[in-house]
Amino acid sequence: MGKTGYFTHRDCKKHEMGPGHPECPERLDAIEDRLLITGVSDALEHFEAPEAALADIELAHTRLHIASLRGLTDWLREEMDAGGPSHTQMDPDTSINVHTWKAALRSAGAAMAATDAVIAGELENAFCAIRPPGHHACRDKAMGFCFFNNVAIAAKYALERHQLKRVAVVDFDVHHGNGTENILAGDERALMVSFFQHPFYPYTGDQSPAANMVNVPVPAYTKGMEVRELIEIMWIPRLEAFKPEMIFISAGFDAHRDDDMGQMGLTEQDYAWITQRIKDVARRFCNGRIVSCLEGGYVMRALALSVEAHLRVLADL
Repeated sequence: MGKTGYFTHRDCKKHEMGPGHPECPERLDAIEDRLLITGVSDALEHFEAPEAALADIELAHTRLHIASLRGLTDWLREEMDAGGPSHTQMDPDTSINVHTWKAALRSAGAAMAATDAVIAGELENAFCAIRPPGHHACRDKAMGFCFFNNVAIAAKYALERHQLKRVAVVDFDVHHGNGTENILAGDERALMVSFFQHPFYPYTGDQSPAANMVNVPVPAYTKGMEVRELIEIMWIPRLEAFKPEMIFISAGFDAHRDDDMGQMGLTEQDYAWITQRIKDVARRFCNGRIVSCLEGGYVMRALALSVEAHLRVLADL
């Protein structure tokens, strides 16, 4: 039995996008409270996320994108000092405050530190309780609450810095991970499998994706048993044929039936089942090596219960 790491940082709670925004700091509090109350927290190895090095972020993003986020943060700090606004918009849903830059560095840093620890054999797998999330962030732009693509950065980092030959990305967020696809499409060393509600934000993923993308668009109101069947038919054979040396998870929990951000019908038991199937593949092909990063999930109780279920499977509890 291997150990499960839990990577986070208090800087991830300082980023916020204004009152009433669903992607809020309280999401991490809800998860941590649940893990403490249930004792799951005691079974995990806890780590403080470091700040990512810019050279590593450049594995997945353009220098211009990185510089623009940093520059906007500096400008905002000057504006605030002069009595100006506390936020500035990147797109209609996505804004930054003066802490966003640091939080984004910690989120990407968590994913890479977890990758280091898992590849070194110090942990079997890890979960990164991080925000901002990442899977909508494209190579050259922020969007959909996301600034740096944490999972895509970590996948590229495993390939480029650790010389792995094959990595898989599994994305079970209710929204299509268009940013991850944008960064990894056509890279034969990576395989991405996902399901997502369609048609739905960001209205991508259904148009003849690259050969290394296994996109499974599903209609609103799809329930867990249907998703499980699709995973067995669409994901598992491709993952087994690919034989990944490591698996990265974009762990969005907004396909939960109680999450009103989407209209799907999954439960925490479905997330446990999905995690177990991913873990079966990981144990068969890559010594159980998994790094999972938090993406969506906006109703506190459903999010907390789902992350608990996910972590119980990762940690063999």
